[in-house]
Amino acid sequence: MTMGDMPLGRETRYPEHYDPEQLYPVARQTNRERLGVSEGWPWHGVDVWNAWELSWLRPDGVPRVAIARLTVPASSPFLVESKSLKLYLNSFNGTVFPSSKEVVNTMERDLSQAVGSTVGVELLGVDEPERCEARPLSNAVLIDDEKTDGRGGGDLRLSGSEAPVVETLCSHLLRSCCPVTGQPDWASLLVRYRGKPIDRGGLLSYLVGFRDQQDFHEHCVERIFCDIMEACRPQSLAVGGWYTRRGGIDINPWRSTDPDSPPVVRLRRQ
Repeated sequence: MTMGDMPLGRETRYPEHYDPEQLYPVARQTNRERLGVSEGWPWHGVDVWNAWELSWLRPDGVPRVAIARLTVPASSPFLVESKSLKLYLNSFNGTVFPSSKEVVNTMERDLSQAVGSTVGVELLGVDEPERCEARPLSNAVLIDDEKTDGRGGGDLRLSGSEAPVVETLCSHLLRSCCPVTGQPDWASLLVRYRGKPIDRGGLLSYLVGFRDQQDFHEHCVERIFCDIMEACRPQSLAVGGWYTRRGGIDINPWRSTDPDSPPVVRLRRQ
């Protein structure tokens, strides 16, 4: 299958009953070859997907609703195109499942088969309290008011200080575009590192330069990770993107030199 075969950007008919054939895998290999990391990529990571519009039928025909949290390993050979996931989840709407556990088992089986690796699925009740934060980590330093020329595309660079630091930086200004439809995708970006200080104005200018970048969320985060590693040579690095939802789904890629987990938090803008 090619990019032209995927349902994204095309008029589609929503399935009325369970249909795992809706899932459309996209190979990660092509993007990683462009980054020069097709083998032995320099990160651990996951993609956390939150699906806010999941519903199915109880055996008595009464609908159930839930929020699905999907955890896709960054080591999987494929990701799932977002509209195909939406169509797949909508195929549950008119389908009877004996229990929520069966819903989880079904989703884990289908998604794992689609991406070529084990996917975790957790169902959350829609009335369960969810923390909504301004930033992925409350102690992250916001860099959006740093001085820069505003044109974007600036060079990533060190600040000139030789003293190493441990700090977490955040920007709400990451915008990229869908590689198929050209529609904008917005995100809050988190950069956590240990090493010589990164120039914050240069980082902000670099991120602004992504405004016309056409690529999937996961690919954008991997490019940012690789570019920071190449330009700034930190001793450790983690980069995460918290994207606003589209079609009832938000995608949150996380890449790190350490096998740590991303903050599990819902941002206010999501």
